[in-house]
Amino acid sequence: MSERLWGGRFTQEPDQVLEAFNSSIGFDIRLYREEIAGSMAHCRMLAKQGILTEEEAARLIEALGQIQRDIERGRYQDLSPYEDIHHLVERALVERVGELGEKLHTARSRNDQVALDVRLYVRGQTEQIITLIRELQKALVKRAEENLGVILPGYTHLQRAQPVLLSHHLMAYFEMLQRDVARFQDSLKRVNVLPLGSAALAGTTFDLDRSAVAQELGFARVSQNSMDAVSDRDFVLEFLFCAAVTMMHLSRMGEEIVIWSSQEFGFVSIPDALATGSSIMPQKKNPDIPELVRGKTGRVYGNLLSLLTTMKGLPLTYNKDMQEDKEPLFDTTDNLKASLEVMASLVGALEFNKEVMEEAAGKGYLVATDLAEYLVGKGVPFRKAHEVVGRIVLHAIEKGVELDGLTLEEMQSFSRHIEEDVYEWLTPSRSIERRSLEGGTGHQSVKMQIQRAKKELGL
Repeated sequence: MSERLWGGRFTQEPDQVLEAFNSSIGFDIRLYREEIAGSMAHCRMLAKQGILTEEEAARLIEALGQIQRDIERGRYQDLSPYEDIHHLVERALVERVGELGEKLHTARSRNDQVALDVRLYVRGQTEQIITLIRELQKALVKRAEENLGVILPGYTHLQRAQPVLLSHHLMAYFEMLQRDVARFQDSLKRVNVLPLGSAALAGTTFDLDRSAVAQELGFARVSQNSMDAVSDRDFVLEFLFCAAVTMMHLSRMGEEIVIWSSQEFGFVSIPDALATGSSIMPQKKNPDIPELVRGKTGRVYGNLLSLLTTMKGLPLTYNKDMQEDKEPLFDTTDNLKASLEVMASLVGALEFNKEVMEEAAGKGYLVATDLAEYLVGKGVPFRKAHEVVGRIVLHAIEKGVELDGLTLEEMQSFSRHIEEDVYEWLTPSRSIERRSLEGGTGHQSVKMQIQRAKKELGL
């Protein structure tokens, strides 16, 4: 047997420059479980179809199990003799069972092998990521339930806008993550397709039972076009997109934690165990976790763009460019999983400075919209009410008071529709209570959000 999987047609040994540049074993060793699981399923099917004997299949499957255990025990520290994970497993198989090991490659190519391995990997990682998203959602729901009733300013343009419940704010991130879960779950329908049996690009002359392999490996269906099956990386791109959107949501959350933990805001304190200090400024306490999540988000975006760029100019079918799918994929899974884990820990440990939040909600004319709606209730068209309240706010700014600091006579000088009951509309707590419609920031609405979330999470 040639030391390589393709040596028969060549008269010269590969140059070391080629071997170093061409090798992928340094990163695709991570696919050893998927490679061996796929090989075992293929082996059983070959025996079922009479292409291998039952005895041959049993020896091969036993040897494949030994190879997996050896990899996990660290036997293969020196990977330099191997071109890729397929090469390593086949070489190791021949070392154990001799020429029989060469038979396992019957009716398959590295092209459909790697497509299978990557699909199995993406499916497994997607399931793990969904679990981690759920853990972060649980942390958010727990903190929302613990802090029900705490008021803070809601913002637009990073300017104080209207009072909201802290719980409502936290549950906004639950909803973002809920969409992330839905995207990943939906993507599994396109991941869960068996490519094995497509061989290099045209299928095979052997009578294979692809459905049996699909059933053993948990695939919902088999691919319908062999050329597409070996050249498709849409499912990786979709995974990277889902990951990028999730990271964007984590980055937004991280950005708010960075802002809220600043002395200028002071809304939250990060526990010492989850913060770092400065090498020169002794007083510093730095929010490294949310900052790193922000930074890693750009990295995940880059991985998506990298593979999109790689794939955009490839003719059918397989091209070696596609080897470049794995490092962005592996890097994305590592960084997304790590980011979800640390953000769940951080959310669970944040100390909310409730008094600071509530004091901020009482300043900045956050109930101005309520005053406009009060006037609408008195029969004033909204556009007119908006203008009147704008002038009242300007008057309050000039006096240096909040709206509830104005006298009734002062407000009535702007509109004859204002009566003594206006003061019931000028406190943050009453503003929140009036927003009890489904999806609003009222207490009952937020309680319903939390209860729905707990049901979704099985809490």
